Formats: sequence, C-alpha cells, structure tokens
Amino acid sequence: MIINADSAQLYRDVRIVSAAPSEEELSRAEHRLYGVLDGAAPCSAADWAAMARGAIEEVHAHGKTPILVGGTGLYLRTLINGIAPIPAIDAGVRREVRAADVEANRERLIKLDRTSAVRLNPADTLRIARALEVVLSTGRTLGEWQDRRQGGIGDAITLRPLVLLPPREWLYARCDERFAAMIEGGAIDEVEALLKRGLDPKLPVMRAIGVREIAAFLSGEIDRAAAIARGQQATRNYAKRQYTWFAHQPPPEWPRFTEPASEAALELLTASA
Repeated sequence: MIINADSAQLYRDVRIVSAAPSEEELSRAEHRLYGVLDGAAPCSAADWAAMARGAIEEVHAHGKTPILVGGTGLYLRTLINGIAPIPAIDAGVRREVRAADVEANRERLIKLDRTSAVRLNPADTLRIARALEVVLSTGRTLGEWQDRRQGGIGDAITLRPLVLLPPREWLYARCDERFAAMIEGGAIDEVEALLKRGLDPKLPVMRAIGVREIAAFLSGEIDRAAAIARGQQATRNYAKRQYTWFAHQPPPEWPRFTEPASEAALELLTASA
C-alpha cells in the first residue's frame, strides 16, 4: 500500500494542483492519506506523523508492506526520528516576534541562538521567527529541544529507503510538462473554487505551488501564458530545494538513485504495492 508523504496532496481541494494520484493510478494500488483533509485545516509535521503511524499500523495489520512516497522531508524526518517536545509558545512572545521584521529578529537570534541564526537562510522569515520565539519562550534553543526528539518509529521498524535524484535537466523538464498538463486538466477551475472559499492565505493549502500563480491570472493581474511560466518556475525552484535537501539531509548510507525511473520500473513498483 502507498502512503502519502506530500504536504499538499493531503488536501482534497487541490488534487490537480498538487499532482495527486489520478483515479486510474489509485485503481492500480491501494493508497492512504491522499485528499483526506479539508483546505481549512492546518496540518503540522506532527499531525501528519500521527496519521502516518496509524496508516502504517493498519497496513501491517493486513500483512502488507507500506510504501511512503512524497517529497516533504520534514514530514518523513519527524515520523522516523520523532519530534522535539517544545512547549506551547507564549502568546505575547509570538505576537512580538511575528510583528518584527526578519532583520530585527535575526539580530536578536544571533545573540540568543547563534547556531540557528547561522544555519538558517537570512531571508527565511518563518524559520527565523520560529527559532527566536522558541528560545524567548522556553529559555532553550531550538537545537537543544531537537536533541530531545521523541515519538519516532525509526528504531521500531525495518526501513528500506530510496532517495530519487534524477538528472536535473530531466527533472525540470518534467516539472514544466506537469504544470502545463495541470492547467489543461482543470487546475484553473480548481483554484477558482478554492479562492471562493475565502480561506486564510496563510493556510498550507493556499501556499501550494500553483495557487498563487493561477490566482494572479484569475484576478487579471497576468495572462494565461505568464501564469503557466510563473507556475513552471515556482515548481522548478521547489524541485531544486527538494533535490538539495534529499541529496544532503538523509543519512549517507541511504541509497541514492540517480537515473530516471523507466515505465517498466514504475509498473513493477505499483504492482508490488
């Protein structure tokens, strides 16, 4: 059985935009955690890990092998290694940090948690704010909390990991083809329906790649060709970040597969799921 590990494919509102499995693909193997959440529901890595643990237990109970598929590295790391037991952040601290600009927050973080400040991208507003509010609210750095991770399943199961790192040119071409196909396959109507719900733009579903670009087209800000070009670029940029993360973050002993998967290999994979 295949279990989803992609943060966008959790949401039923963006099945096309997130490139979730098609009905034909779903019929070829059993799938779990695809399109299971409403767009109004936020989902953290811890939330997904809890759902994934339940799905894995269900698959094992049926005597089958769960195959986790997806590119949200934080989700997979949380499931395998556990999550830091960080207490709830003080509401006043959160308001103070989130009201400040990223430069001011980074300057404070350098003084309180230099390790995180150096590690994080200086323009990464959300992660810098998170690291700062953790140390301000708890008195411990994010790294100190992460050393106390708990709840991971890595020591309790047998892992057979495989990291896919195909040639970048091939990958980027597939990104472009995919976004163009999504537009032809109903992505515009899907985003239009999503926007009519008036959801908080900070929700994960509203930040799915393609939503912002198609929304700009629907508002008349850009034309269709520009929306496609922007969506393709955003997809390639995300693929580049994923590629870098999976090339360096997983343990070095995890095998890296660097050739594009053939159709025959894909058929074999789904047949055994």
